[in-house]
Amino acid sequence: MHPYSFLASVMWLVSGMIAAAADAPMAPPEVDIRAIAEVEARQVEQGREVRKLLPADRVVSGDWIIYTLEVRNITPAAIPAPTVTYPVPEHVSYVADSAVGPAAEVSYSIDGGRSFDGPENLKLQDTDGQRRLAVATEYTHIRWQLKHGLKANSVAFLRFRARVK
Repeated sequence: MHPYSFLASVMWLVSGMIAAAADAPMAPPEVDIRAIAEVEARQVEQGREVRKLLPADRVVSGDWIIYTLEVRNITPAAIPAPTVTYPVPEHVSYVADSAVGPAAEVSYSIDGGRSFDGPENLKLQDTDGQRRLAVATEYTHIRWQLKHGLKANSVAFLRFRARVK
């Protein structure tokens, strides 16, 4: 690899990490969020094809990433149903209808996390002035409103898929 290509790759990775830190997940203070990015790999084990989730350490354009958010109640007492907001990382596009969570209502933002709604209500204005429905690749944030509280020291798992731009 050419030294400049390596340097550009490192700078791209670092800039993405800085951008992600600036636009961190939002949740109540009683909740700790750990995001895990993985890719699905197919491997042959004992003559059978097996699918495994592996860390998304190295991805290229077109790769599919599965993000899992571990939402942990870090208190010794139960907490009411939390709302968790997570920014779609800048280097990926959200995959439609992939956000899931246990008994969670999912909504999306197309304006940097200022407002949220269901996909059927998210509208943008085209360059010709016409309003149209936003597509999933234009979502900037995902919000999960859990319908149940979290018991003391318990964890809820939220998940979504994205594709590397």
